[in-house]
Amino acid sequence: MSWFAIFLLLAAAGAAPARAEEAAGRALVLAIGGEPETGYDSLMGWGSYGHPLFQSTLMVRDADLQSQPDLAQSATLSSDRLEWTVRIRTDARFSDGSPLTAQDVAFTFTKAKDAAGALDLSALDSAQALDDRTILFRLKRPAITFTEFFHTLGIVPAASYGPGYARMPIGSGPYRLVSWQEGEQLIVERNPLYYGAAPQFDRITFLFTGEDGALAAARAGAADIVAVPGLLAERVPDGYVRTAVQTVDNRGISLPTIPAGRQDGAGRPIGNDVTADLALRRAIDLAVNRDALVTVALGGQGTPAFGPADGLPWGADARARKADPQAAAALLDEAGWRMGDDGVRSRAGVRASLPLNYPAGDRTRQVLAEAVSAMLQPLGIQLTPKGGSWSAIRQVMHAEPVVFGFGSHSPFEVYSLYHSSLAGNGYMNPTYYANPSVDAHLDAAQSAASLDESYPAWRAAAFDGTTGYDARGDVAYAWLVNLKHVYFVRSCLDLGRTQIEPHGHGWPITAGLSQWRWTCP
Repeated sequence: MSWFAIFLLLAAAGAAPARAEEAAGRALVLAIGGEPETGYDSLMGWGSYGHPLFQSTLMVRDADLQSQPDLAQSATLSSDRLEWTVRIRTDARFSDGSPLTAQDVAFTFTKAKDAAGALDLSALDSAQALDDRTILFRLKRPAITFTEFFHTLGIVPAASYGPGYARMPIGSGPYRLVSWQEGEQLIVERNPLYYGAAPQFDRITFLFTGEDGALAAARAGAADIVAVPGLLAERVPDGYVRTAVQTVDNRGISLPTIPAGRQDGAGRPIGNDVTADLALRRAIDLAVNRDALVTVALGGQGTPAFGPADGLPWGADARARKADPQAAAALLDEAGWRMGDDGVRSRAGVRASLPLNYPAGDRTRQVLAEAVSAMLQPLGIQLTPKGGSWSAIRQVMHAEPVVFGFGSHSPFEVYSLYHSSLAGNGYMNPTYYANPSVDAHLDAAQSAASLDESYPAWRAAAFDGTTGYDARGDVAYAWLVNLKHVYFVRSCLDLGRTQIEPHGHGWPITAGLSQWRWTCP
């Protein structure tokens, strides 16, 4: 934690009664996660997991995850499922006072598509403003999940978007940015030009203190909401209540599925001779004791994970299973992986020894990496936990296992993890997984007439009775746990009904910010 953050906490701790008075006076301090690497530019992914805060989206999801209009007043799909026609409201203005029109919407989608890698809008052929209120989206192919971008892609102004936007975004959302001191804090204030219901709080300060600093802020009474790891959630500071929110936020280990020997366009290695073996991948998945991981890494605040979309209509049929190290050892023996004198298996000169990468500073992923490593060691598989920055992990994530986190309100997440066309595209399909049958099921899901009608095809991609991406099939990931998001919330702050939250990037708790109320006199 930086000296500035420590100063903030000490200053706040010395004036705890004043903090409560300030909160009652329509200001909040939140320590609910880190800041985005690429800033607050929705074209670079800001808002993909949760509301973009500064920008507005065409649609939003309510507490029941049902789609509701935001900028869009109507959206219709053509019978060939290749054209969306969207009509937007007329009273939206950007925080600089300029009107938001269909031209800005078309610009945003076109520019996001051209950003190449930040967001996958490859299904989009064109976005055209037919008039100031109407946008026509033409798709190259049917893609029922294209509407996910209606919920997550914040609209930017065509006239002023350019270099520096990520540091001082202009949007039509409920808040506007006042100042950002990277690694320390972000201050936002209510946007007086926002067309929607005005949030109760005029000013919000986000503290970027890390997990230890956030807990210190709660103990000092210096923050109103603090995100805490499940392991540290047992002791609730005075004046707070613990709120555990259900999520679709998972953690799993990526297992590169192709042999080593290739490089991508940036010269980064692709493939791994150890994890390219299906028997070894299945053995890893089979040997992991997920119930123990929930206890050890999450403090009980979560559930075992067996896929990327457990419990969702497009996820695999839930098949809870117990760890079976003996069956895992039998798989390895049959596949020719022989135990060495050093306790590590090998086959044809390839040792079952490799790093297990996780982002340094993420306590939960570190504990998961260490626990999985200990579980696999008796099996003769040596995974060595290795903490590093995301920039370092990106250099090796196509060739070495990584403790990843995913989880979305859209089945596009499944498509992005397993469709062969997206192999190596940013964080999409980092394992270079390819299975023609799975691709066919995923394409059939995208071609469905509606999201509800697409669900059987998504589930068939997981396993169709013969093949699939899950543990009965190709095991490109060893899924570990589904998290609950745990917050210490000041007892005077009512958050209303919370959503089932997506992955933790982007402060998903703020999706319900318009419903938050200060309840104390």
